[in-house]
Amino acid sequence: MSRRPSAFSALIAVDKPAGMTSHDVVSRVRRAVGERRVGHAGTLDPAATGVLVVGIGQATKLLGLLTLDRKGYRATFSLGAETTTDDAEGEVTSTAEVPDDLLGRERASVEVARLVGETDQVPPRFSAVSVNGRRAYDAARAGEDVELAPRRVTIHGAELVSVDRAARSWTVDLDVSKGTYVRSIARDFGRELGCLAHVSELRRTFSGPVTIDSCVSLDELAERGTDLVHERALDPAAVLGLPVRELALEEVADVTCGRRIASGTLRDGGEPAPGQRVALAFSGALVGIWRREGRHLVCESNFPQGIEGVR
Repeated sequence: MSRRPSAFSALIAVDKPAGMTSHDVVSRVRRAVGERRVGHAGTLDPAATGVLVVGIGQATKLLGLLTLDRKGYRATFSLGAETTTDDAEGEVTSTAEVPDDLLGRERASVEVARLVGETDQVPPRFSAVSVNGRRAYDAARAGEDVELAPRRVTIHGAELVSVDRAARSWTVDLDVSKGTYVRSIARDFGRELGCLAHVSELRRTFSGPVTIDSCVSLDELAERGTDLVHERALDPAAVLGLPVRELALEEVADVTCGRRIASGTLRDGGEPAPGQRVALAFSGALVGIWRREGRHLVCESNFPQGIEGVR
């Protein structure tokens, strides 16, 4: 059975609530907009909140193209205990004393600043990392001892926001590379400091160029549906990080058929560089991702329906 055409196509950013999986968010968006073709980029743990990029209609084709190489988080590190999941959802496995000076802002600021740089990080046992064709969390729930390989990650920025002496916790802002687990940062940092630690709260503040200010809530979406999507759709070209090449009306037929067109001039001036990928736009919609070859642009991907939001 062929799939019916989507009524519209767009990228949106959702502020994911705590207690929901990323797939739960997709299900809620489907109901709110009456569209089955919905997906997400960059999974968030159920306990985490914040930026989740969602594709609707043909915009689901963009999700695998989004690099979103850097992500931002505001995390609360609870000191004095380690858990099975490296967050507050798990059972406490070990405890340790927290030296009083670690609960002073001066020492805490210095320690947090030391996080910046490259490191080899082992993902949490309860994570979506695939090991021999199985998710690590499935093996962990089955009581199996899974050995996860370390991965090279980069912490671009780390800044102390506040210290809560009573709760024995730090709140920190982190700017990290794609694939970095904040839970692992807290676990490893707690071990290094000798006081143990886990993440008790986690909020994604940005994903690539998409910030928390770009997000809509699921409650808003349930109330306003497609009207809100049209109003708050992300600019797909900006999220992809591609320059825009506006199409003239007489070029649309050639693009629709995948026939090469002249390289032309980018919206911001100048020609595309040799080999450069560009976003083709017509009437405020992304209709293709094309690449310059010689004096022409050739098709890599087309979106006949158009993905709205190009500004």
